[in-house]
Amino acid sequence: MTEHAVSILGTGSYAPTAEISNAEVAERVGVEPEWIERKTQIVTRRYAAASEATSDLAARAAQGALENAGLVADQVDYLIVSTSTGDSPQPPTSYLVQNWLGAWNAACFDINVVCSGFVYALALARSLVAVEPGARALVVGADLYSRILDFTDRKTAVLFADGAGAAVVGAAPEPGVLACHLASRGDASSLVWVEAGGSRLPSSHQTVNDGAHFFRMNGRGVRDFVMEQVPPALAALCAKAGVGLDEVVHFVPHQANGVMLGELVERSGLSGARTHLVVEEYGNMGSASLPFALDRANRANAFSDGDLVLLAGFGGGMSIGACLLRWRVAT
Repeated sequence: MTEHAVSILGTGSYAPTAEISNAEVAERVGVEPEWIERKTQIVTRRYAAASEATSDLAARAAQGALENAGLVADQVDYLIVSTSTGDSPQPPTSYLVQNWLGAWNAACFDINVVCSGFVYALALARSLVAVEPGARALVVGADLYSRILDFTDRKTAVLFADGAGAAVVGAAPEPGVLACHLASRGDASSLVWVEAGGSRLPSSHQTVNDGAHFFRMNGRGVRDFVMEQVPPALAALCAKAGVGLDEVVHFVPHQANGVMLGELVERSGLSGARTHLVVEEYGNMGSASLPFALDRANRANAFSDGDLVLLAGFGGGMSIGACLLRWRVAT
């Protein structure tokens, strides 16, 4: 079967309007604002309005990506939404986004690989388009974490926020998506979790009273996993693509924690690349963090035609998703 060149044709992002300062979070959590910035490098973040759900954020980012690509909704063949905070257990959030956009020709589905999900979705989109070059895939990462945070837990409440990012994937004259690397480690699944609300522990008055629907994380365990597992994964990806880490011009990581990302860049041998960060202003937006940062860089004209761009997602599962792009500027 012949595979065709695939590239990112456009990007989009959306952040809610309500900007939440460290002072506001610190008052709820019971720490000093300076402690939050020192531990995370986060200064502000965005929380969704009461009237907004994940699909609303996702649809606005998707619309921006379509406009950036010069396309309209009925030109989308596949709509993939990556989220761990869908509007509800059913229907899939992607179907709500389809309805919002009017993307009636799109086959829709959700994936949940938490903070690596956008890269997993991008790899899926690449595979679909590579064998069907007339197709276009709209990939969205969106999460709304402010609704599942326990503000008595400073390990999580100071980090997470709400937002969405998106990309349109389609055939191109030259390869843009060069290689992807996906890795899953279910033996580390206890590092990030939401205990209740599924088939093992269904929702009940007791689970709500116990706070079992809140997001939980073993911060130290997550950091250790990232430092041990992500650098070799990035090296393996570049080797697979036949390029050296020193050739990478731009690094766009999941915006987990600013302090941790600084260490990750050094350990990965990416100090020579430009690392694109939005964590200071927007916090950790889960699956949205990476595509949000990618769109911000794209719209700032940070990428030149032919630049090597390395994407790295990592998070709950535990999971790693990395992708190497040769950036293509539309002419």
